[in-house]
Amino acid sequence: MQERDGGAVKLRKTIPIPGNALHGFDISWVDASTQRYYLSDRSNKAIDVIDAKNGGFLKQINVGGFVGVVFDGAGAGDNSRSGPNGVVASGRWLFAGDGGSRVVSIDLTNDTVADTLLTAGNDPFRANEMAYDPEGGVILITNSGDSPPFVTLISVDQSNGHLTKLAKITLDAAHGVDATNGLEGVAWNPGTGRFYVSIPELSGPGGTGPNGGVARIDPHTAKVDALFPVEFCQPGGLAVGPRQDLLVGCTVVFDTAGDAWSDTGAVTAAPRSVIIDAKTGGIKRVVRGVGGSDEVWFNPGDGHYYLAASDQPGGPVLGVIDARSRTLAQVVPTLNVEGEAFVFPRGSAHSVAANPYNNQVFVPLPANNVFPNCLNGCIAVYSRPHRRR
Repeated sequence: MQERDGGAVKLRKTIPIPGNALHGFDISWVDASTQRYYLSDRSNKAIDVIDAKNGGFLKQINVGGFVGVVFDGAGAGDNSRSGPNGVVASGRWLFAGDGGSRVVSIDLTNDTVADTLLTAGNDPFRANEMAYDPEGGVILITNSGDSPPFVTLISVDQSNGHLTKLAKITLDAAHGVDATNGLEGVAWNPGTGRFYVSIPELSGPGGTGPNGGVARIDPHTAKVDALFPVEFCQPGGLAVGPRQDLLVGCTVVFDTAGDAWSDTGAVTAAPRSVIIDAKTGGIKRVVRGVGGSDEVWFNPGDGHYYLAASDQPGGPVLGVIDARSRTLAQVVPTLNVEGEAFVFPRGSAHSVAANPYNNQVFVPLPANNVFPNCLNGCIAVYSRPHRRR
């Protein structure tokens, strides 16, 4: 599948999103088997579907009863209660997390809801990031806004899409993983047969601590079987790469003194991302120059990681890391848009996914008048030129 393209990654086109102006959205996913791109679109209470082969808008799936954008008391978007959130597609089935701790299973053959499941009863916080083991038919999904946060293992009946709760794993001091700033990205690694969950902060003050980690979870025992420390990062998105590399996107940028960076401070920012060994947790490489990332993605088609670094110092970027050399190859400017109280939430370029068959990279952008065809919001499509053979 891998084909080395040449030249710099550039914006190739934008795909407009219809309906309500796109401001609130979350995670995206490319199903390589169908070459479809899926985006959790809160502004339209739907999943947007893009033809990732030909680059056109296909439809919005709005049958999930998603809560959409929820505002807090000050009028800002409340991510902890909004939805849809994490999304994963595998063949016939689409799975999405929602506010109210809901998980929705959708049959893509007819765009109907196959089942819903609550990770916790009478819980307003969202079921958030998820990963899926398609061979075992098991989902792991986070409840990142709860205190303490927890993850849920869910079995999928692959014949009808029905969901069955297998186990709840609480990530707090009493259970050996003291997650004090919620949870972030999740990944399934078929090479180890384990799920991985980003823990932004371990035993910290609740937002700015330098000590985080990645928890490895055995789906058979429903236990954390390893906890890998990651410092000066606050781990976010996760992506499994070659050689059992695990890219950890860092949500918080620290400065050269080891404190959380402030744009009004007197200490220089030191943005970074980290590549760890998925088997041992050892640090293989600290990749300097890109940080403040949410979703990250490995594209086996061109051998690169892509990072939606919406909180990069100096402005949001799409980060590009060469997986072979484990070095930063490029940063490409993207766009954030501030919100309007009780009207629309702040929108940021924090989501990314790639199609390995044509090496196109998809980054949703909130409604703006900077990018072409994006007044209502759009999906920006990036790629590098093909080398002539």
